[in-house]
Amino acid sequence: IRVDSVDPLGRPIECRIVWVAESRTAVIEMSEASGLHRLLHSERDPRKANTFGTGLLIKDATMFGAKRILLGIGGSATTDGGFGMAAALGYRFLCSEGEVLEPIPANFPKIASIDASDVYPLPEIVVACDVQNPLLGERGTAAVFAPQKGADEGAVRFLEGGLSHFSKIVDRDLQCNHRDTPGAGAAGGLGYGLLSFCKASLRSGFALVSEAVHFESLLAQADLVVTGEGSLDRQTLDGKGPAGVADMARAAGKPVLAFAAFVEEYPALFQHFDAIFPIIDRVVSFEEACRDADVFLHRAAARAARLISHPISI
Repeated sequence: IRVDSVDPLGRPIECRIVWVAESRTAVIEMSEASGLHRLLHSERDPRKANTFGTGLLIKDATMFGAKRILLGIGGSATTDGGFGMAAALGYRFLCSEGEVLEPIPANFPKIASIDASDVYPLPEIVVACDVQNPLLGERGTAAVFAPQKGADEGAVRFLEGGLSHFSKIVDRDLQCNHRDTPGAGAAGGLGYGLLSFCKASLRSGFALVSEAVHFESLLAQADLVVTGEGSLDRQTLDGKGPAGVADMARAAGKPVLAFAAFVEEYPALFQHFDAIFPIIDRVVSFEEACRDADVFLHRAAARAARLISHPISI
C-alpha cells in the first residue's frame, strides 16, 4: 500500500506499507520514511532530522485496522529517541511556557513536560531490532551511531545530553524507564521511543525474519551460505543479521562467506565466517563506490568463486 508521509526533514514523500490481509498485519520499515537514504550527504543533520514520518506510517497502519504491526528499525537518518514518531501519534511535548515544541532533537533541552491526553490508540507492535545498544553512554546511540549520520563531536555531546534529559522527562511523565534496555539505542533511539510511547516489544530482527522465511529448513538444502552488509565490524556481533546467519550456518555444518564494503580488522569477526571478502578493491571516492557498487560486488564475487573453484592447501 502506498501512503503519504514525510522524510527526516519534514518534506512530503510517498512510502510503502505491506498489508497482510489474512492476519490484518502491517509490515513497516522505518527507513522507508526516516532513512538515511532519504537525504543528500550535505543534508545530514541529526539535530534537525526526526522520525515523524515513521509515526505517520504507524498511524496509517492503525487506521487500516491493523491488529499487529511488524516494524523494522535500521538505516535511520535520525537520533531523536522517537521524539518525532511520538508527536505524530498524538504526544505533545511542551516547553516551560506550555507551548508545543517542534519534535526535533535541537529542542530536547526545552522539553519540560509531556501531554499524553490525546494519544492515538495502537495495536500490538513487534519491532525487529538488530542491535543491543542502550540509549545512553559509550555504547549509546549518540556515541556509536550519530557520527554515521553527520554528527561531529559537538553534536554527539549535544545529542547525548539531550537524550538524557528527554529520557528523564519520559520516566517522570510516562512512568517508564527503558534507557538501559538492550536495543533502546537502535535506529537513533527509536527502539527506546517504541518501548516508551508504544509499549512495543523488541525482537531480534534476524530471528523474526529467519522464522518468517523458514531459514533453518533452507539451510538444510544449502551447500554454501553467502551473507553480507555495508560494514562488517564489531557492531556486526551485537545481533546483526550476518552474525545470526553465520551462527546458524555453522551449527548446521555449512560453510559461510561474507561480503562487505568495509571490513574491520577485528579477530572475533573472523571466527564467525569461513571467509570474508571486501567489496571495494581499490581506493575510490564515496561517490564512485556508490555509483559502481554493482561492478565492485561482481569483482568480489568472482574472486570468491575462483577461490572456491581452486582452493589453496596450506
